[in-house]
Amino acid sequence: MPRKTNLDRRAGGRGRRGRTGATEVRVPRPKPKIDFTVDALDYKNVNLLRQFVTDAGRILPRKYTGLPAHYQRQLTRSIERARQMLLMK
Repeated sequence: MPRKTNLDRRAGGRGRRGRTGATEVRVPRPKPKIDFTVDALDYKNVNLLRQFVTDAGRILPRKYTGLPAHYQRQLTRSIERARQMLLMK
């Protein structure tokens, strides 16, 4: 899930071909509020774990989740355990 970028077009609106005068403005990534504890990152708490998995079933990295390293490791372990028990896909 890459960040969205907005192009500031000052080159007279030539579309995609003429990007000589366009500058790229990055949209800041929203930081999620951590409103749970490490204890909530349990393999049985499937609703919480699904927030950190893509539709294809891949675990989102820290860059996108914004979690501390300790929480991310616990999250990964919980997701893998839930997958082994067929609670998640």
